[in-house]
Parts: sequence; structure tokens; C-alpha cells
Amino acid sequence: MLRPQTKHAVAPASDICRLSAVALADAIRQRKLSVREVVTAFLDRIEAVNPLVNAIVSLRDRGDILREADAADARRADAETGSLFGLPIAIKDLASTTGLRTSLGSPIFADFVPQEDDFFVERIRNAGAIIIGKTNVPEFGLGSNTYNNVFGPTLNAFDPALTAGGSSGGAAVALALDMLPVADGSDFGGSLRNPAAWNNVFGFRPSQGLVPGGPDLEVFHAQMGVDGPMGRNVRDMALLLDVQAGYHPHAPLSYEKPGSFLDGLATGTTGGRIAWFGDLGGHLPVEAGILDLCETALGRLADASSFPWQPLQPDFDFEALWQAFVTLRQASSGCALKTHYDDPSKRGLLKPEAVWEVENAMRLTAPQVRAASVIRTSWHRTLLSIFDRFDLIALPTAQVFPFDVGTPWPREVAGRAMDSYHHWMQVSAFATLGGCPTVNVPVGFDDKGRPMGMQLIGRPRGDLAVLRVAAAYEATLPWQAGA
Repeated sequence: MLRPQTKHAVAPASDICRLSAVALADAIRQRKLSVREVVTAFLDRIEAVNPLVNAIVSLRDRGDILREADAADARRADAETGSLFGLPIAIKDLASTTGLRTSLGSPIFADFVPQEDDFFVERIRNAGAIIIGKTNVPEFGLGSNTYNNVFGPTLNAFDPALTAGGSSGGAAVALALDMLPVADGSDFGGSLRNPAAWNNVFGFRPSQGLVPGGPDLEVFHAQMGVDGPMGRNVRDMALLLDVQAGYHPHAPLSYEKPGSFLDGLATGTTGGRIAWFGDLGGHLPVEAGILDLCETALGRLADASSFPWQPLQPDFDFEALWQAFVTLRQASSGCALKTHYDDPSKRGLLKPEAVWEVENAMRLTAPQVRAASVIRTSWHRTLLSIFDRFDLIALPTAQVFPFDVGTPWPREVAGRAMDSYHHWMQVSAFATLGGCPTVNVPVGFDDKGRPMGMQLIGRPRGDLAVLRVAAAYEATLPWQAGA
């Protein structure tokens, strides 16, 4: 069962909303569509669908948005337009947006209105997009189930009983149900990938440093979390990545992008070899049916292009690697949350997962953090040696299918107990720790209609090569993602 209809009672999207972001931007530029027409179509779609799934939050006043659309139409003749000109976009609610509430899914920030944009948000504005609201997230982005005490849960695009994933859950659902043409997301432990997999769309985690993070209080250490694009197809992601990426002087670990990713997709891939990690020889507990979907997808790619795949189990201590990930996450995320934990008026507003991160961070020693970084460095070397023999690594995007939205996180996977709110997402840590570009591609649905995806991981800074393979894979799909 590859593309079941959504179980939400919604009519099909309009022709405008079903156009790709690239096609919409071209139509506006060529005056085949006005900005007002495009924005109105998506606002109508949001009005019809969003009450059922709660993907978009802090939606701006319709009149204000349409006045901005009219102003864009009025100045179109007098100014060169940016690549996102006229496209309505909702920003993930972890990113600061000037003059628009940014809650981070936390009661602590329920009324917070920033006075500056995140760097990539500013770039999206400068490229001509119209920011209409935010997309829902779990509190502080912790966990792959989008719910919080400010806005409530976001429901899966295909089944209202199931989670949308997270932390870019609102973005994934908004894309899957044609409420947005393209969306941003962020990813520390799979947040651009897991919700994309569970809503049958694409999500791309760029190489570490390609998209500048910030502004922030600390810009040197917390580099495992990155911003990136999500889309209904690969070209739409490349369109947004072209805007997000590139050096920023206030993000010292950022770097210049190597040209246009969208233009680069005009040249197809020449083939290569894929190493299939699978469940790492049984190390990863994986729900039944996931590996079969991924291997079938790899077979489609191999049949359609020159990408043979073979199983590979790297010689590495994966339990030690997971503990390194946990330590480094606590040292960044846990320490960042400590300021709220230390305030008696705010501590009680933190969800248990945030408290867990902080309290474990407070027990860390400097030698433990260094030891974790040494393990991470060893893993990076291992990845580079694999990329000497293979062009890509493939893994399932998630170890479980989307679960009941009322379950905060799975306590057990394939008969094995999970000891933390994110251990069941261990499969997402490997690319994060390597600083590698990684894309989620949809692989289909199980017999219960639950979506799944697969990660394609490339060598650090090999972002365009990964996108090219994703585009080649997309052409093999027996449905059109997002349709």
C-alpha cells in the first residue's frame, strides 16, 4: 500500500496549492499568478485543513498577510524579485521571527515576540517570501512527537490517531497536506528526517556549518543542531537551501556554499555504490516491516540507475557512540536549558525530558565531554574510510512506525526497553555525529497505512551529491510525493 488517502476529512487541495514551490515561484515571476492569488489559495487551504491537524500556529491576521501580498504585487514591476518572492512560508517555532510570537513550544515563552530574526529567517524574508505564521514543535524541540502545553499536539497527516513526529512535525504535516509550498526545519537528532518520514515528504539535514545558526549566546560549541529545508520534492528543498546556506560573519563555523543547489540538480548523478547499514547487525531494535520497505526502495533505485547496494556493518562500538551522543547533547541542550531550571518560577513549567537533560548535564565533567568528543572524532574517521569505498550510506529514518499521538515516546522497540525519551531515535545520531548531509526519502506505507522513510547519508560537505541521488530516487517513486 504505497499512497493511501489521508484519514482526515479534507477535500483535495486546489491546483495552486498542489504546484511545487519552484513552479509557483516561476509562475509569480512570469506573472502567470499574482502573489495575492497564491497567498489566498494557501490561506484558504490552511483554514480548511489546519483545524484538523494543528500544524500551523501563531497564524498572522489574514488581512495583514493579504496587504503584504498586494504590496508585493505592486512592487514587482519596480524591483528585482528574490527566489522565494511571493511564496507563503511558516517558520518552525524554534526560530526567532521579528514581531511574530516564537514560543519554542514552552509556556515560558508563550508570549515571547522576538525583536530580531534568526539568520536564515532574515534570508528567507530578503528572498521575498511572506511569513504567515509558525509551525508547531515539541517543547524546546525535545523528542520526536510534536505536542506542547501552548498549542497542543500536531496530528499525523495520514492518520489523526498517530503522531506527526518531531521536532519539525508541524512543518512536515503542513507540507504533506499542501498547506505550505515549502518549509524550514531544524535537526539535532533527526528532527528534519523523522517527521518527514512519517508524513511522506522529504527532509534534508545539511552538512554541519552550511546553514549558519544564530544569533545565539554561544556559537562555537553547539554545532550538532542544524537548520535545513523540507519539501514535497527534492527541487523545492534545493530552492530553499540556496537561500538558507552560506557564510555569515556572526556564525564563525559557517562557510560559503559551493554554488546553487537548484542549478546543480540540472546535472544528474552518474551513479555510485550504497552501503546499507540496516539494523547494524541487530544492534538497533527495529519494528517489523521497516527494513523490508527500505530494501525494496533501494532495489528500485538500483534498478532505475547505477546505484547498487550491499549490506555493511562497520566495526565500531555503537553503544559507546550512542553514549557519546547523549553526553554531547546534554552538554549543549541541557546546559542551554539550565537557566530556566535555575529559576524557581520556571522549573515547574519544564517538561520531564527537559529536566532530564539539565540534571544529567549538571553531573557531567569536562573529561567526560572530551571523551565523548574523542569517540565522535573516531566515528568521523570511520565514516571517511567508508566513503573511500562507497558513495552513500543508507539507513532507516526511524526505528518505529508513527505511534499513538497520546504516547509521549515509545518505552519499548521490538521487545527492547528504551531508557530515555530519545533512545528509540538512535538511528538518527550517526549522521549528526559525523556532520554529514542526510536526506529522508519516502519509502512507502505498511499494511496499516503508516508512512516510513529512509536516510541517504553522504560525505561531509557533499550536499549536492546527496540531493542528486535523492532526485534520482524520487523519479522511481510510484506516487508523486506531496500529491
